Amino acid sequence: MGRSTFLLLTALVLGGAKGAFAQDPVKLSPSLYKVVLENDQVRVLEYRVKPGDKEPMHSHPAAVVYLLTDGKAKATTPDGKSQIIENKAGETIWSEPVTHAWEYMGQETVVF
Repeated sequence: MGRSTFLLLTALVLGGAKGAFAQDPVKLSPSLYKVVLENDQVRVLEYRVKPGDKEPMHSHPAAVVYLLTDGKAKATTPDGKSQIIENKAGETIWSEPVTHAWEYMGQETVVF
């Protein structure tokens, strides 16, 4: 079974794509993220994760996420609070800036 893909469209309306944000997930987890497009207006990431994959604490600016496959994950914020997030293929989600650790809990490989 191959890895699936999520597309993470990072909205950088005010700061620009090369603006600094702490703990860049692409640098922390290069085996999971691929930069598809990056310019002064937008950064598009492909994210492929398989069952059991984990990411350390990292940050994302505001973003649009389009899910290509179903997914289930546990997100933990710096204060230790966690939540289970379940999404379906075809969903489009707006995410405010976030810092979290991420653990994929699904049974299938996921792409966004």
